[in-house]
Amino acid sequence: MEIKAVKFRKNGFYTQPFAFGGEDGTGKFDKNIRYRGSLQNYLIDTGNEVILVDTGLPTGTPEEAPNEDSVLYTGKDICSYMDAFKALGYKPEQVTKILLTHKHADHSGELRSFPNAKIYVNKDELSAAELQGINNIVPVSFTDGAYYNFPETQKITEGIRFIKAKGHTNGNSIVIVENEGLFYLIHGDVTYVDEALYENKLSVVFDDLAAARQTLDRVREFIRNQPTVYCSTHTPQGYENLEAKRVMDLDNPVPTVFEEFDFSKQEATGKYVCSICGYVYDPTEHDGVAFEDLPDDWRCPRCKQPKEKFNKA
Repeated sequence: MEIKAVKFRKNGFYTQPFAFGGEDGTGKFDKNIRYRGSLQNYLIDTGNEVILVDTGLPTGTPEEAPNEDSVLYTGKDICSYMDAFKALGYKPEQVTKILLTHKHADHSGELRSFPNAKIYVNKDELSAAELQGINNIVPVSFTDGAYYNFPETQKITEGIRFIKAKGHTNGNSIVIVENEGLFYLIHGDVTYVDEALYENKLSVVFDDLAAARQTLDRVREFIRNQPTVYCSTHTPQGYENLEAKRVMDLDNPVPTVFEEFDFSKQEATGKYVCSICGYVYDPTEHDGVAFEDLPDDWRCPRCKQPKEKFNKA
C-alpha cells in the first residue's frame, strides 16, 4: 500500500488567531504570526484499488491576493488539482473510491471528474450544495462499530477506516490507514496547522464547537497511543509528515517554520474568494455590487463565513 500527496497550492499562510482562536477568541493571539499554508489532498494505492481522500478545488478557481489584514491565504497555484493528480501517474477512470472528509470545495471540487468512483460521504453531509446532482454517492452511516477510541466507524477495505468526526462541519469525517506498523491519520480540517494540534487549539471554523472539541480530543488521544503520521490538507507539514513517515509526539513538537510573506507582489482582479470553501464573489453576477459595499454582516452564501474570510482574487 502507498499513500501519496496530491499537491496543488503552495506558499499560503494561516494566522495564529484563525488557527488557534476557536475557543479562546481571536483577540488572545498574535495576528502577525503566520504559519505556513498549502493545499493538498491524498491518494491511497492499495495495489488493487486507487482511492482518493478528497478532490481539491474546482479547476478554474482563481488565486487570492491577500493583504496584511488577511487572516488566511490558501496559497499560489502549483497547478490544478486534476493536473496534480495526473502527474502522479494515474488516470481518472482508475479511481474506484473517494472518501470525502467534508463538503467544502477545497475538498470536494473535482468529485465529478472520476466517473467510476463511488463517493463515500457521511450521510449528515448529503444536503450540502456542493454535493447536489452527483449520482455516485454512497451515504455512510458508520455501522462497523468502534475503532480504538473512535466510537463510530466504517471499514472501507482492509487497513482503511472512515471515521465520524463531527465538528468542523456536521458531516465531517477522517480517514485512518494502517500500513507497515504505522497509522496514517488523514483529515480535512480538524486543525489547519500542526501547531494547533500540538497546542490543543481549535480553529475559528466549525459548525459545532462542542463536537469539534470532542473530535480533537479523540484525535490527540489516538496519537498518544498509536504511532501516527498526521496528514493535513492546509499545511506543508501534512506531506512533510507523510514523506518522512514522521510519527507525531505531542510532547515534542516539530519546530515551527513561520511564513514570511511579501504582500507587495499581489495583484487584484475585482473578484473575491472565500478562503474557507472557495466560493467566488463576482460583482457582475450580483447586480454590480462591489464586495466592499456588501453589508458588514453579509456572509458567504455557501459556508456562512463572514467577509473577513474572503481575499481579493
